Amino acid sequence: MSIVNVNNVDLYYGEFHALKSIDMSIEEKSVTAFIGPSGCGKSTLLRTLNRMNDMIKGVRITGEVNIGGSNIYSPSVNVELLRKRIGMVFQQPNPFPKSIYDNVAYGPRIHGIRDKKRLDEIVERSLKGAVLWNDVKDVLKKSAFSLSGGQQQRLCIARALAVEPDILLMDEPTSALDPISTLKIEELVQELKENYTIIIVTHNMQQAARVSDDTAFFLNGEVVEFNKTERIFSNPQDQRTEDYITGRFG
Repeated sequence: MSIVNVNNVDLYYGEFHALKSIDMSIEEKSVTAFIGPSGCGKSTLLRTLNRMNDMIKGVRITGEVNIGGSNIYSPSVNVELLRKRIGMVFQQPNPFPKSIYDNVAYGPRIHGIRDKKRLDEIVERSLKGAVLWNDVKDVLKKSAFSLSGGQQQRLCIARALAVEPDILLMDEPTSALDPISTLKIEELVQELKENYTIIIVTHNMQQAARVSDDTAFFLNGEVVEFNKTERIFSNPQDQRTEDYITGRFG
């Protein structure tokens, strides 16, 4: 069953036409990878799904983005609640300058949860969900900056999980990490899809092949091809997709 339906979406940064007639349905509790060369629209579409582009001056968007059956660009949408449902993890780990505990408890507190016992439960559950609990359970009051890069990225995932989203957006979440940390994040993505819908932008085609169920190939603001990952990598339907995944350009 699809949870995200993008219908005829065009996005402009001022005069620049960044996304062109995007149509896409994303299945619930699956991993969808966005691949393509730099500047092709992958991250722009990702940010369209939780209205992060609203923060950029001069952005104009047409078409519809339906999530769970509602158009998220409807004037009646509460953007803060939307971003609670749709978590985001960025390229660089970006923990807050707070303790490990307070990083994870931050979102629930903003949404009105003050009870210490409940916060403790949320923090433990979220850190377990991000496979970080065993590493940090005895040092929760230490600064988040005391963690390694890979641990910081898993902390950011735990922070996103703490507000119980339906969807997790990941914008090149391993590009700043070493191979061992990258592998841990990839394993985590596979576990998380049992409970969450995950959309991941990646430059690493091997990563897309390893972690995703479906893959969209972007070029010049268009989705050239969107299909099962196995099909995209073994039998692409468009010559441009084949040229990209075989390294002829990009």
